[in-house]
Amino acid sequence: MPRTNLNDILIFMAVVDAGSFVGGGQTMGLSRSAAGKAVIRLEDRLGARLLNRTTRSLSLTEEGRLFYERGLQILASVDEAEASVSGKSGAPRGVLRLTAPDAFGRLVVLPLLEKYLRAWPDLQAEVSFTDRLADIVEEGFDLAIRIGAIPSASDSRLASRVIASETARLCASPAYLAEHSEPHDLDDLAVHDCLFFASRNQRQGWRFRGEGGAWVKAQGRSRLRLDSGEAIRDAALAGLGIALLPDFLIADDLTAGRLRHILPQLETDDARIVALYPDKRLLEPRVRGFIDLMVEELGRG
Repeated sequence: MPRTNLNDILIFMAVVDAGSFVGGGQTMGLSRSAAGKAVIRLEDRLGARLLNRTTRSLSLTEEGRLFYERGLQILASVDEAEASVSGKSGAPRGVLRLTAPDAFGRLVVLPLLEKYLRAWPDLQAEVSFTDRLADIVEEGFDLAIRIGAIPSASDSRLASRVIASETARLCASPAYLAEHSEPHDLDDLAVHDCLFFASRNQRQGWRFRGEGGAWVKAQGRSRLRLDSGEAIRDAALAGLGIALLPDFLIADDLTAGRLRHILPQLETDDARIVALYPDKRLLEPRVRGFIDLMVEELGRG
């Protein structure tokens, strides 16, 4: 089967960007008629209508939207290929597909994403903020931000980069501590209700630096397990137990006295913020650029 004329694809994308055959044709140095014929050839070749046409406007069909997004990815890959030869950095463009934990995504990632989109107007983003651990490759994500997780050595599909480390603190509400008494050392946690993170078959454990520098796993009751960091925070605020949470999630609560930092003498295992992405020889500029921005903004200090 012969390949589609790549120039027809570029003309189609120019028409979409301009919102008209006239504007798209001018961008490509063609007449309105020539641009229209190129799009018709492309639709005939694909066996699908890409554009809804009226006398006043054009709009993408669902097939057209998917094809346009793939075209953006192709252009981004071409930019990266040119950059690998010329040494120039390709401009971020195309669609950045990103997943991140819900609370961290809304509180930390979203402001950075706003800054990134403002800097690169040719870039689009599709984002999933969820505490569910998505299959990055199977679900088509360019990038996943995880807290405290790196790919297993057996998963050769993924590469990782540590963005920053976030201090985690043990905390509980004043009401919980008034009812159960405040723990004074690591052993005291064994008689307290501990709010652990659990998702599917993955369960969080707490560890702290003990004597001699060795890590010691905390023993504690686990009557309530949740799959959301924000839900754990809410449970702690409600007096349901002790939580180990990162600063970004509880800093305001500690300042306001809604939560109290307990056992501050214990050295906790800081939560690493990790970027995971499909292992490729060439990383698209849209992905590399956002990772670099996160390192610059979150890795300070």
